Amino acid sequence: MKDNWTIESADQFYGISKWGEGYFGVNKKGELAAYPDLNKLDVQISLKNIIDEIKNEGIELPVVIRFQDILRARVKELNKSFRSAIRSLGYCGTYKGVYPVKVNQMREVVEEVIESGADYDYGLEAGSKSELMTILALNTNRNSLSILNGYKDEHYIRLALIGTKIGRNIVIVVEKPSELDLIIRLAKETKTRPMIGIRSKLSFKGSGKWENSAGDNAKFGLSTTEIIQAVNKLKSDHFLDCLKLFHFHVGSQIPIIGTIQDAITEGARYYAQLVKMGAPLEFFDVGGGLGVDYDGSQSSNDSSINYSMEEYAKDVVQSLMQICDQEEVNHPTIVSESGRAITAHHSCVITKVIGEINPSKTSFENVESDNEHLFVQNMRQVAAEVNEENFMAAYNTISKIKEDTLNAFKLGVLGLENRAKVEDLYWCTLKRVFEIASEVEEESEIVWELRQKLSSQYLCNFSVFQSTADSWAIKQVLPVVPITRLDEFPVKEGSIADITCDSDGKICHFYNENEPSNTTRFHELKSDEDYYLGIFMTGAYQDVMGDMHNLFGRLNEVHVYSDDDDPTDFYIEEVIRGQKSSQVLKTMQYNPELMAMMMKKEIDRQVMRGQIPPREGVRLIDFYEESLYRYTYLK
Repeated sequence: MKDNWTIESADQFYGISKWGEGYFGVNKKGELAAYPDLNKLDVQISLKNIIDEIKNEGIELPVVIRFQDILRARVKELNKSFRSAIRSLGYCGTYKGVYPVKVNQMREVVEEVIESGADYDYGLEAGSKSELMTILALNTNRNSLSILNGYKDEHYIRLALIGTKIGRNIVIVVEKPSELDLIIRLAKETKTRPMIGIRSKLSFKGSGKWENSAGDNAKFGLSTTEIIQAVNKLKSDHFLDCLKLFHFHVGSQIPIIGTIQDAITEGARYYAQLVKMGAPLEFFDVGGGLGVDYDGSQSSNDSSINYSMEEYAKDVVQSLMQICDQEEVNHPTIVSESGRAITAHHSCVITKVIGEINPSKTSFENVESDNEHLFVQNMRQVAAEVNEENFMAAYNTISKIKEDTLNAFKLGVLGLENRAKVEDLYWCTLKRVFEIASEVEEESEIVWELRQKLSSQYLCNFSVFQSTADSWAIKQVLPVVPITRLDEFPVKEGSIADITCDSDGKICHFYNENEPSNTTRFHELKSDEDYYLGIFMTGAYQDVMGDMHNLFGRLNEVHVYSDDDDPTDFYIEEVIRGQKSSQVLKTMQYNPELMAMMMKKEIDRQVMRGQIPPREGVRLIDFYEESLYRYTYLK
């Protein structure tokens, strides 16, 4: 592999073309590049060029890069996929999708989605009062839908009714029976005729990491008996004409297309029966679930999908159409709440590698002496004699010596210097065993085991908890790729460690050449050259789920647009500065100004006592105050 490595090898190893769906690839210089317009592949944006411009503008890393053109392209692709499926299958209804704001609530993202979806009457979905207020302000398209999910109180519903009064297509989805009574009471009080939806608890459970969000024990939705009671309640209160939407949800990131087909079949039966009961339903909301291929395996893995966006749309339309035709009811307008598939690709985190943690890398001066312990002597002998015939026996022997050494040290039999010599010889011999084993049989079990033992941790300037929360919380695979040197064979095996003071601050879930692994490949670090890694597919949830672990806060962010007339094929349209230390401290109820004053008093006290010279005291106070208004990450 090493001798034949090319940029095509890099693409295959890291799965770039597969998880990137054509939006990312490797250019001729061996740099990772973005291709925001799949119809203009000559427009390619080198991420190295973006980083260079960022640095020239004084923007510190780590940084979030948003490719707004990719976000726009995904919105259009989803809508075109449904329009194409409807046209080719002869479906008599239309499609009106909504973007779930919870997936990425950033204003710039929501505004981009609205603008790019305007020609398709693409709407928004909210699950909280704050998200509803966002929708009321931003979704001004009179033809699009605003779907309101989540548990609701009186205040939530009053806000929704304001939207109805100003002419918006607000659909209030009933998540539990008591909400319907509240909606009817407030509608009567305000003399409003709201659009009402009902969410069903399908008996069918989904698949993947979020399969428990559906089924009989789902958190949201009405059971079959509760749906019938709701219809009767609407009839008796003369609000049945307001029932416009049927909704269900079978989970996020559904990996298997068959799951979607089964859910649509059950949901369509509900819809048809409700129509026959007199419910004037117009919209069939299939919820979320449209996944993305995080690991590039194009499979039924939890971090992948075994279907395309076009196949998803076709299966939704076809499955619904078949049931409606069998039941002899009209084809409804199809609604989907696809957020992950819209936003995941457009955003990535760029971080600089600031060091390597390698247990086998040592500069220890291991000189042979006359009074060495037997363990050291035995380890030296094995190290000197390892070869192609005995490397397996040598591996077993040095492992046993290392174990015995540790036990002897614990019992006080072995001194610290002798232990250091044994460990140094162990790692040197282990590397030699690995070299021999790799030459004998590159893909053997022993080679895999030694590769893991000898792997490094690349220390990166970012926080896993802030920027890639799912990789820590649910072991979600997120693609990690070097930004440069992709035309060179990556000789180092390793994982990623962040700069937080937490042992869990790691990324050790990768997919290499369609195989799961605890490590991936990096290049040898050079003292005179910065080395950057990109963490991709972070546009869905990762941008908004980060916490304040270690008080690192939000990252600097740049919004990139393609420009065929620019020599670099791009321009940075906007820079959003990340949080300063003072901002994250205020979030946690600290007062930075008071803290600075307290530090000044303490330093002044030491100056008065003669412990600190006055001139140095002034510098220390200034440095502390200046630090409060700096970027929280390492410089």
